[in-house]
Order: sequence, then structure tokens, then C-alpha cells
Amino acid sequence: MNFTQLLEAVRANPESVSVPASWAQGRAAFGGLMAAMVYEAMRLKLADDRPVRSLAISFVAPAAADVPIRFEVDVLREGKAVSTLLGRAVQEGQVVTLVQGNFGAARSSEVEVPAKAAVAMKPLEQAAPELPYIKGVTPEFMRHVALRWAVGGLPFSGNDSRQMGGWVRLRDIADEPLNEAHLLALVDAWPPSLLPHLKRPAAGSTLTWTIEFIQPIPQLSTLDWCRYCVETEHAREGYGHAAAALWSAEGELLALSRQTVTVFA
Repeated sequence: MNFTQLLEAVRANPESVSVPASWAQGRAAFGGLMAAMVYEAMRLKLADDRPVRSLAISFVAPAAADVPIRFEVDVLREGKAVSTLLGRAVQEGQVVTLVQGNFGAARSSEVEVPAKAAVAMKPLEQAAPELPYIKGVTPEFMRHVALRWAVGGLPFSGNDSRQMGGWVRLRDIADEPLNEAHLLALVDAWPPSLLPHLKRPAAGSTLTWTIEFIQPIPQLSTLDWCRYCVETEHAREGYGHAAAALWSAEGELLALSRQTVTVFA
């Protein structure tokens, strides 16, 4: 099943969806996919089409592949402009992914501050070739995502740059309008920002993740390349703190992201 089919499965039957092993990230299902699936379940509970403004995501436990997952959503409050929801992915009686979301309708405002310019990086045609999917070497979910490095180093390259990133898009997906669920996958497709600092392979994962969406989202296609860059702000005792952003190819800001990551080295 590709990304679109898995989101459709959540909408059709949130009580039971199994993630195929092709979406694995080590012993867990790809976090960006899990967040997107919980988000889709949350949208089903909204009374209107107010857009998502922010999501706070905790990866409580690894979500196993090929084991049914139930998606539960509580509407904590639905105000005139802002709705707050709490979504859970539950597998074998245990919460594996927890998401608090804030959805807000637009308001007229006197305040307007433009986004900072996108981080400078090599143009797509000058960036590194697509990182290939290599069975047993790269995570399984990488068969569904295309990355082209343009900033910083690859994982386990001993590169001590604070920044890492490049170009990203989904593979194996039809041409359709890009939405917030796709952005979740594009942002989380990148490895933890601490991994390039290592000189040998070691496990790393996201502990908590907060993402904010810049609304309205531009009219982009799922086939379009986007730019991503993350900056490690601090790391010690196996935990790192990083801030990132995703832009369109033209440099229009799409999302802002913060993660607490763990590294077992």
C-alpha cells in the first residue's frame, strides 16, 4: 500500500488499519506516516474544514508492522474559530502515537510578518543524486521517499555541521494536491539531525515532535520537490534538540518543525 492508500484506509475504517512492513523504520512503522494517519483520523471529527495550525506528536512506543492499529480521537474543545483535538494510535491495547492538534479558522488581523528567506542550498540539479533504497541498509520506508542531500553530511559521515537537509518528495504516489498529511511525511523523512555527527552506524529516533503549518498551503503537487533544512541547537547525554523548516522549491515557507531526538551512541 502506498501513502495515499494508507490514508484512505484510515478514513474508511479507523478501527483497524495495518501498516505494511515496507513502511518500517527499524522496528517501528515510519513516524511521519503514523503522525499522518492519526491526523487523518482527527480530521474526521472536525465539524468544519478549519485548517490545522499545529500538531504536537509523541512517539510513545514503536508501532509494529502488520499488526492492526486502532485510531481514537477526542474533541477537547470546539470553539468559534479554534478546535483542539487529541488523537491516539492504539496497538494491542497500548498507545503507540499520541497527537494533540489545534485547528483554527482564519481571522482578520492587523499583524502580518513575512517569513524569513529559505536557507540557501544547492539547486536541485546540483544536489547529490537521490539516496537509493538499499534493502538491509536504508530504512524500509525509504522506498517511498526521495531525498537529495544539499546541506551538511549524510548519516554516520562524521560531519559536524549543525545543519542538514536538501530536497525531498514522495515516491510511488499519484499526482494530487499536496496537503498537511504529505508535509508530515516529507518533514519526518529525514534522519535525526545528530546522525551525521557519528562515524559509525547507531540507532536514533524522534521522541517528541511539534510541527506548525503555514496556512493557507500553496497549491503544490505531491510530485513537486520541496526544500528541507534542520539545525541542531544542542545535544548531550543521548538527546538532541533541533529546529527545521520545509519550503516549496520556490522558497515559500510550508511548515516549521521542532524535535527532541535520541541517539544511542
